[in-house]
Amino acid sequence: MNRPDAPGSPNGGPRRSPTLEVVAELAGVSRATVSRVVNGSSKVSPEVHAAVTKAIGELGYVPNRAARTLVTRRTDTIALIVHEPMDTVFDDPFFPHVLRGVNAALSSTDMQLVLIHARGDQQRERALRYVCNGHVDGALLISMHGDDPMPETIRAAGIAIVAMGRPPSGPRADYVDADNAGGGREAVRHLIATGRRCLATVAGPLDMSAGVDRLRGYVQATGTAGMRAAANRVAYGDFTEAAGYHGIKQLLDKTPKIDGVFVASDLMGMGALRALRELRRRVPDDVAIIGFDDVPLARYADPPLTTIRQPVERLGQEMVRLLMHRQSDPDGELQTVILPTELVVRSSA
Repeated sequence: MNRPDAPGSPNGGPRRSPTLEVVAELAGVSRATVSRVVNGSSKVSPEVHAAVTKAIGELGYVPNRAARTLVTRRTDTIALIVHEPMDTVFDDPFFPHVLRGVNAALSSTDMQLVLIHARGDQQRERALRYVCNGHVDGALLISMHGDDPMPETIRAAGIAIVAMGRPPSGPRADYVDADNAGGGREAVRHLIATGRRCLATVAGPLDMSAGVDRLRGYVQATGTAGMRAAANRVAYGDFTEAAGYHGIKQLLDKTPKIDGVFVASDLMGMGALRALRELRRRVPDDVAIIGFDDVPLARYADPPLTTIRQPVERLGQEMVRLLMHRQSDPDGELQTVILPTELVVRSSA
């Protein structure tokens, strides 16, 4: 068999991209067989698969993604939908680490990732139009607030989804989360073990499961220790540095004798440390501080921040794993993955 003209060869005239027909001729198979190999079909013998793969390599054939999408109804694209202002996404180290985990899990696949901002009604509607109109094969949803209807809307459009965080009204989608309540309990136990007797907390937002569960862990642990009054020493924030700054001032203004505070995120912990410096309260001598997340900045705080570590990158990796499973088993039972947290002791507590 004569080898068909390759792109740019002297006999081939003007340079052109090889087609399925050219690959099929070189491999000695039909065009349909080449298409099955390109689209990952298992209905091809190993020998034929090897011949087609070799021909593709020799010719430098690149599948036409648009044409492939029309045939397979797949886009090889997933969406990462973030329900926070973009300033928060760029300022909070949590989000880049989630993204790093997602990218790591996708690195061995042909899937592409598109980041979608969905904070506010207009952006939510635009995000839903894009996702539900067939531009992606699946969606990862992070930082959802309240009883968000977005998961149900996307699922109704036949798009596989995985959420980060426990849905407040119960599982309506596969989701991945950290043991937030367990982390809150561990923080309180450490404060008590280091001699703190008047505890308080700067909690996260109550329209997010992470905020609710970390507060629940704090209340459970202080109750178990007989510190019933501690359940009333609560300020609420939005996981930002400013919220920690104002929250700790609010707590100390009401109860100056507070000597230990669990702050529900490291960024809020940074704000709490800044406020305590302004108030001339020594950390940890006067007030001990424990954060949550273990973002890289925590170790460089002044003093370095004791915190509850959650495996942020692994959260992103597990989301991708569940999404791939859901795509292969659309009607299977909903799955939940809860990852453990870990106390990291530094100088602030």
